[in-house]
Amino acid sequence: MIVRIWRGWTTAENADTYESIVSTRVLPAIAARDLAGYHGAYLLRRPLPDGEVEFSTVMLFDSLDAVRGFVGEDYEVAHVPAEARAVLTRFDERSAHYDTLLTPEDTRPA
Repeated sequence: MIVRIWRGWTTAENADTYESIVSTRVLPAIAARDLAGYHGAYLLRRPLPDGEVEFSTVMLFDSLDAVRGFVGEDYEVAHVPAEARAVLTRFDERSAHYDTLLTPEDTRPA
C-alpha cells in the first residue's frame, strides 16, 4: 500500500471554504473516476498558533503505478484544482509517498 501525503495552508477566514471545496467537490470527483488501485482519502485539519490553518490529505493507493494513473508519470506533482488554489496561502508543490509497513490491523492483539 502506498500512502500519498500532501499539505496546504490557508487563513482562518478561508479554512471552512477550503474544507468545503475539498470535501464536497475535489475528493468526490477523484472517487468518481473509479481509479484502479485507489482506496480513498483522509482530509485532516489543524489550526496553527500563527492563525493559519493547515490541511493534509492522505490518499491510499495499491502502488506507485496506481498513483501514476491518478496524476500521470510525474506522480509526485500536487493535484490542486484552481478553486482550491484560490483560497490557499501556500501549498506543497510535490506530494510525499510512503510504503506502508504496518497497518492498524497488523498491530491489534490476536
